[in-house]
Amino acid sequence: MFQLSITRNLVDPVIQRAQKSYDLWLNRDDHIMSGEELIARSFQSDALMICHSEILSAEVVAQFSDRLKIVANYSVGVDHCDLDALKARGIVVTNTPDVLSDATAEIALLLLLGASRRAFEGDQMLRLGTWTHWAPVEMNGIQVTGKKLGIVGMGRVGQVVAQRARGFDMEIHYSNRSRLPAELEKGAIYHESVESLFNTVDMISLNCPATPESENMINAESIGWMRDGVVFVNTARGKLVDEGALIKALQSGKIAAAGLDVFQTEPGGNPAFATLPNVFMLPHLGSSTRETRKAMGDRALDNLDAFFAGEAPRDRLV
Repeated sequence: MFQLSITRNLVDPVIQRAQKSYDLWLNRDDHIMSGEELIARSFQSDALMICHSEILSAEVVAQFSDRLKIVANYSVGVDHCDLDALKARGIVVTNTPDVLSDATAEIALLLLLGASRRAFEGDQMLRLGTWTHWAPVEMNGIQVTGKKLGIVGMGRVGQVVAQRARGFDMEIHYSNRSRLPAELEKGAIYHESVESLFNTVDMISLNCPATPESENMINAESIGWMRDGVVFVNTARGKLVDEGALIKALQSGKIAAAGLDVFQTEPGGNPAFATLPNVFMLPHLGSSTRETRKAMGDRALDNLDAFFAGEAPRDRLV
């Protein structure tokens, strides 16, 4: 029986399935494992199943045991893995696409609505007992229905965000590495550049992967391309955003409100955002539903099962 190490405490059905098929080691206290701990596990494991919280840098990968043959990511994004280093070591890498698109798109819409309609401020008024009267000009937010939504990254999640947003009669615009075919575009308006997109839309949803090229793509310059008073949402990765530039734009009103599920520093986020009433935040809950977290585990195990059966894993990246 092959040895599998799972680096975080996953939902029970996933652990139960893994126990039936593998000699399982589980990080039951659920701490974020250090590079040294991951290296140690590689000497006792044929496979690792890791989350985005475990960092496989080139330095860590270089010290992995030759015993380790495959890393199954319990995530879609793999920016926490040095893929070149893993490929050089001959270690197969997989991820879990598709199964978390719906859940992440739900969070994107929640953030869009929460930021636009001042949900944090309203919640605080009730919790602190400061709601003393109703008035026609009190807590006026920004209506989402009928607005132009710009989606940066029209992949699986971006397409689901677009579909859900159409329910609010939003006009969909997008930028992407390449234009989608008409059957996937579904009437959305393509922009060859992010600058063109930002010049056009009322609201922005960031749904692109984190790559060296996209790091800090939201910065002082690109914020300057945006129309005054936009609503900005990020459910992708925190490293896509220069948080200092975003905070300045929120303070000035250039960006009217932001909905954030991801941050440069996780866990913890950026304490400066907590001082701004026009920020609606969640602690990286994009895929956090019972159904999705089980589906992610099943997808990761499917990839492992295929690999150890001598077949090509469905979601092999390297």
